[in-house]
Amino acid sequence: MWRARMLDAAQVAALQAIRRKHHIHPLVVHVNYLVNLASRDPEIRTRSIATFRGELDRASMVGAEFLIVHPGSSKGQTLDDAISACADGLCQAASGFTGAVTVLLENTAGCGSALGSRFEELRAIRDLAAPRAGVPIGYCLDTCHLLAAGFDIVTANGLRSTIRHAGDVLGLENVPVFHANDSKTPLGSHVDRHAKIGKGHIGAEAFRRLLAHPKLRGKTFISETPVEADGDDRRNMATLRRLAP
Repeated sequence: MWRARMLDAAQVAALQAIRRKHHIHPLVVHVNYLVNLASRDPEIRTRSIATFRGELDRASMVGAEFLIVHPGSSKGQTLDDAISACADGLCQAASGFTGAVTVLLENTAGCGSALGSRFEELRAIRDLAAPRAGVPIGYCLDTCHLLAAGFDIVTANGLRSTIRHAGDVLGLENVPVFHANDSKTPLGSHVDRHAKIGKGHIGAEAFRRLLAHPKLRGKTFISETPVEADGDDRRNMATLRRLAP
C-alpha cells in the first residue's frame, strides 16, 4: 500500500544496537514496489514521488547506507521520455533531502514495459539525475533479473562478458550491491521469478564463479530467495557462504 507507518524511535534505536552487535554493514533498504517514478499517470506519479521521498527520509532515520529502487515502467510513452521522467521524478523526490543515503537503481528482467533491463537504460537515468538530484546514485544488480533479461551469467565466458559490459557501461565502482537470487525461468525469459540458490536456472556452480570473481570482491550480496518452509532463508545463506571462496 502507499501509506507508510511512522518510525518509532525505540525501534530505530534497537535496530542500530543490533547492527552494532552483529556488525551489519551496510544496511540496504528496498523501496515500496508501488513506486513508479517513470509513470505518466498524474496520480501515480504524484504518489510515487511522495512515497519515494518518504522512503529516503526513513532510510536516513535508520542509518541505512543504500536505498534501492526499480526504475519504473515506460508504458504509454517512448523509452527516452520514460528515462527522463524517472530521472526527473527522482530529483523531485530528493529535493531538499539532507541525509547520507545513496540511491541504487536496480536492473530488471525486462517484462513488458519495465525500464532497466539494459545497462544503458540505467546509465541514462543516472546521467540525467546525478547532476541535480543532490544524492549519490549507483546501481544494484540482481542475478535473477540479469539471466531473465538475457545476460548469460551461467557459463564462465558469459559471466566474464556480463561483468565486462557492466564495467564498461555502469562502472563497477558504482555497483556496491548485488541481489543473489537463482531464477525459476531460463535465460532471456523476461520473467522475474526468484528461486533458491542452486535450485534454478543459474545453478550452484555459476554462483560459485560469481562470488569468486576478482572484480566483485568487497561487494555486498543480499539474498531475496523464496521462503517455502521454515528455515529457508538460513539454508540459502548457508549455501551462499559455502560457495563463497
